[in-house]
Amino acid sequence: MSHSTVPRSRAEADTTDKTPVASGGATGPRSGRKRSPGKLSLRLRLRRDRVLLMMTLPAVALVLLFNYVPILGNVVAFQDYDPYISDNGVVSMLHSPWVGLENFQRIFEDSSFWQAVQNTLVLFFLQLVLFFPIPVLLALLINSVVRPRVRAVAQAVLYLPHFFSWVLVIAVFQQLLGGAGLLSTLLRDHGYDGLDIMTDPNTFKFLVTAQAVWKDAGWGIIVFLAALAAVSPDLYEAAAMDGANRWRRMWHVTLPALRPVIALLLVLRVGDALTVGFEQILLQRDAVGPGASEVLDTFVWWNGVRNQDFGYAAAAGLVKGVISIGLVLAANKVAHLMGEQGVYKK
Repeated sequence: MSHSTVPRSRAEADTTDKTPVASGGATGPRSGRKRSPGKLSLRLRLRRDRVLLMMTLPAVALVLLFNYVPILGNVVAFQDYDPYISDNGVVSMLHSPWVGLENFQRIFEDSSFWQAVQNTLVLFFLQLVLFFPIPVLLALLINSVVRPRVRAVAQAVLYLPHFFSWVLVIAVFQQLLGGAGLLSTLLRDHGYDGLDIMTDPNTFKFLVTAQAVWKDAGWGIIVFLAALAAVSPDLYEAAAMDGANRWRRMWHVTLPALRPVIALLLVLRVGDALTVGFEQILLQRDAVGPGASEVLDTFVWWNGVRNQDFGYAAAAGLVKGVISIGLVLAANKVAHLMGEQGVYKK
């Protein structure tokens, strides 16, 4: 057969002319992986972005130092760790006796550990059902306000408690719901028995959820309002011209715009399912007792810091971390099945 006479492009001609000659004088295709058009090599990209990479080096160094280097300390979960062997923690780890999986065996046989797991999961589901939707609803309510000044004031008032410490938040609730608080005083003044909700183990989980809503709902409002600000007003105008009322515009325009943010925050919230507020619960642990308030974080603190059983506490923390990673991956997979990006792409 005769060769094709179709003219080649200039780029194809240059590529063919620069094909290296194989041994023996015969020409052949270029060896190795072909680079896609317009894609730079790693060396060229590093050279192009060297200034930006140098700017990120301090942040990367801090993350490595404070987030990843301490992970090496999880080795004490497999030891009978004794910090008093040496003033140097690394030397103490090197000379502490190795016990293998003994600490993990103790954990799975400890009823107090499973009680802490149960309390943690109950608090998580309560906060997921009662706390997570509230910032979305408040953001939709504030976004529907026409006057910018009223919207700004409402946003500032709701966001203010986010800056309060947990000590202050619990003190405010104590003055309102404690045995000598405002609610109990009003009931006694009208001939009823007083209430002390702050020391009631049966209502402690709802109390913790209410505190979290009052303190952190404003932060969620900021996130969702930022997502709503990116929605084009043309979509609302087009929906209004098609006859959609306010509720239909919210259902077909606003909520689809919030869905990616809701999916992302939901994945992150599921990842924090086993972290339900260490400082908040620790401050109220003695008031209601460990049976109602013990969660995994306080369990690790009590056994590691108070009882100085460091290997046992490290094993409990390691189990919590592994389960949390699994929850993040599972929630992110569910987000992908729903058509959302989640924490990372497929």
